[in-house]
Amino acid sequence: MTATVLTPLDLPRVPLEAEAIAPERLAGRSEREVALLPVQIGNATAQLGEFFRVRGAGSDEIRIDGDVSRVKGIGAGMTRGRLVVEGGVGMHAGARMRGGELVVMGDAGAWAGAEMVGGVLRIGGSAGDHAGAAYPGSRRGMTGGALLVGGNAGRELGGVMRRGLIAVRGSAGDYSGFNMIAGSIVLCGGAGRRTAAGMKRGSLVAFRSLELLPTFRYACTYRPEFLALLLRTLRDLFGFAIDARYVSGLYRRYSGDFAELGRGEILIWTSD
Repeated sequence: MTATVLTPLDLPRVPLEAEAIAPERLAGRSEREVALLPVQIGNATAQLGEFFRVRGAGSDEIRIDGDVSRVKGIGAGMTRGRLVVEGGVGMHAGARMRGGELVVMGDAGAWAGAEMVGGVLRIGGSAGDHAGAAYPGSRRGMTGGALLVGGNAGRELGGVMRRGLIAVRGSAGDYSGFNMIAGSIVLCGGAGRRTAAGMKRGSLVAFRSLELLPTFRYACTYRPEFLALLLRTLRDLFGFAIDARYVSGLYRRYSGDFAELGRGEILIWTSD
């Protein structure tokens, strides 16, 4: 079965909400049925075909042929299949996704992969604020899956994260790993202020020096065996470029946040 190709037409200036664009919602539908799927623009309901040209039978593979940075909710809640966006996406891309693979060639807006349960979200460019985080009032953010960012990430990356894996090639903003419950965050670049503030458990790994809160305490310098396995998985399974010196290198371990349980850890690579 061929992929379904969606080509953006004249998108409105007001952001379009299009959670209908997910593999399981298009699978088995004809071009006409796909075009009739509902989307939201402001307070009004419209049809997908008013804003996208649809080509190909509905399948588990979707390609969006262009930039949709003014479209919200693409791939939100998806459970299977593969969705590739050859450009940027708006807010909430891949939010609460449970399975499948969402590939964004460009940048992603805020809340990308928020409260992910499973699957893989790949962002070739940068991610906005709250990637992989919990929505306001929610008790947990990511609980599974992998969120891979090729550029930078905004504020509160992985906030209230419970499980899963986040990796960022560039730098991250303030409050990365805020209130982490568990899970793993790998930062190839630096991070802003108050990294891992409120961390209860989990691991935050950085290949650059960080400005740490005083509620984190130095523990030791060592070669974590679990980290070597994690970085090899990132490199070999997900194709995320990791220099060999980080896989086999020494890391300074800091325990914290002792303003909370104090059972989390920050691991900072050292060349010494």
